[in-house]
Amino acid sequence: MPIANKIAGFIDRSSWIRKMFEEGERMRSLHGAENVYDFTLGNPDVEPPPEFLKEFRELAEHPIPGMHRYMSNAGYEETRAAVAEVLSEKSGLEVTGNHIVMTCGAGGALNVVLKTILNPGEEVIILTPYFVEYKFYIDNHGGVPVEVWTDRETFQLNLTAIENAITHKTRAIIICSPNNPTGVVYPAESLKKLGELLRRKEQEHTRQILVISDEPYARICYDGTEVPNIFPHIRHSVIVTSHSKDLALPGERIGYLAANPRMQSVEMFMQGAIFSNRVLGFVNAPALMQRLVAKLQRVSVDIDPYREKRDLLYDTLTALGFRMVKPDGAFYLFPKSPLEDDVAFVKLALQHHILLVPGTGFGAPGHFRIAYCVDKGMIERSLPAWRELAREMGL
Repeated sequence: MPIANKIAGFIDRSSWIRKMFEEGERMRSLHGAENVYDFTLGNPDVEPPPEFLKEFRELAEHPIPGMHRYMSNAGYEETRAAVAEVLSEKSGLEVTGNHIVMTCGAGGALNVVLKTILNPGEEVIILTPYFVEYKFYIDNHGGVPVEVWTDRETFQLNLTAIENAITHKTRAIIICSPNNPTGVVYPAESLKKLGELLRRKEQEHTRQILVISDEPYARICYDGTEVPNIFPHIRHSVIVTSHSKDLALPGERIGYLAANPRMQSVEMFMQGAIFSNRVLGFVNAPALMQRLVAKLQRVSVDIDPYREKRDLLYDTLTALGFRMVKPDGAFYLFPKSPLEDDVAFVKLALQHHILLVPGTGFGAPGHFRIAYCVDKGMIERSLPAWRELAREMGL
């Protein structure tokens, strides 16, 4: 075999999102794009905000000498300072550029953090339902993923389950808020209680437990909901994020990691993160994108179109009998499957030209994910197909 046995196994179990997206490509070629309703991929359908295009044009017409050369592995000082300024405002703590590493998106940031902290065999708790790549990222660096369910009705933190899962091998917990795939936001009170729990467990096991907060959807929230900054509530914490969603730049792979300035031995952690960024092969985040996002830390896409699409789908599907938590953020719905076998249900939906992702792919069988960051016209065209599917399910 030309590839490692482990990688062959991973490919066999790999992302349902990509599998269904590829199935969509096949169906579009057979039935025409207008007759296929693809809700598989979290790929923003909006364009970057006008401020991005303005800065892009300014750099193109007035290039900075040396702007395409190598830089510090942590990124440009002015970009890190801009990120730190906004985080300081949100957290009430003194975050500086020395606490920031610019990265190749949130995926790059997650891998940098995990490489920095993990010894072989150490455990990382991931909260079910979870983003599909977490397990692979943890394995990349010799860690062991430990799945812990959130509350099965609300998808909020289940602190008792988390406490029961912590052992002397626990090195980190990954949280995602607003969550992919559920869209729930963890409130400040829950983060505070998690911080108190971890302080007790750190004393019990005499080791630091790091909370890695994965936040690419932090600026996409609805109905007055705000994502609380994790730093005031959990001392040993790191934010990893990207501008894929808030600036609609998924293809540019630009993000950052930010360490809590109150973290014990934060300077050592940052040294490790900068080194890991380099040796993982990311080296540093793209120079041009760093220049651009430095002035866009208070800018975001208009979220009203996302809210309108959320409401259209949520109101229609719940009226048809589908059961789900109404999301406070991100751009996903995560309904319960009408069939116990969510994969079978997703295959049945294909017969109506509706492409979904089974909850099994997120560690949560019995559910399915809908990504509504798609053209509103497609959503409206899909509604008769949803009605037929609901009728077939006896809803």
